[in-house]
Amino acid sequence: QVQLVESGGGLVQAGGSLRLSCAASLRTQRTYTIGWFRQAPGKEREFVAAINWNGGKTAYSDSVKDRFTISREPAKNTMSLQMNSLKSADTAVYYCAVDIHQPWMADVSAENYDYWGQGTQVTVSS
Repeated sequence: QVQLVESGGGLVQAGGSLRLSCAASLRTQRTYTIGWFRQAPGKEREFVAAINWNGGKTAYSDSVKDRFTISREPAKNTMSLQMNSLKSADTAVYYCAVDIHQPWMADVSAENYDYWGQGTQVTVSS
């Protein structure tokens, strides 16, 4: 059983920063890709960022590139999403997810992820 727990969401003013964290409990699987996705009210879930198993490959959506940074600490099974210069359009529930079948990729497709967290709310006020 894999559990992912997100934290760090909250309310922030436009232009501010937040750091989301995701703690993963994977007892046997040590190599996996981590992804962050988000879903705003009335919209489809969308890709935000991903990092492969050794941190050598990352991917970002165009809407967050140069503002968000994904990172991971393999020894602790934790990963983070640093979000800077936040905009009202970034308001959404943010989910972390794990892809254990293609750990060498920074996959952007939600359908390829195997496990998901419950999500954490990020609200950016303008």
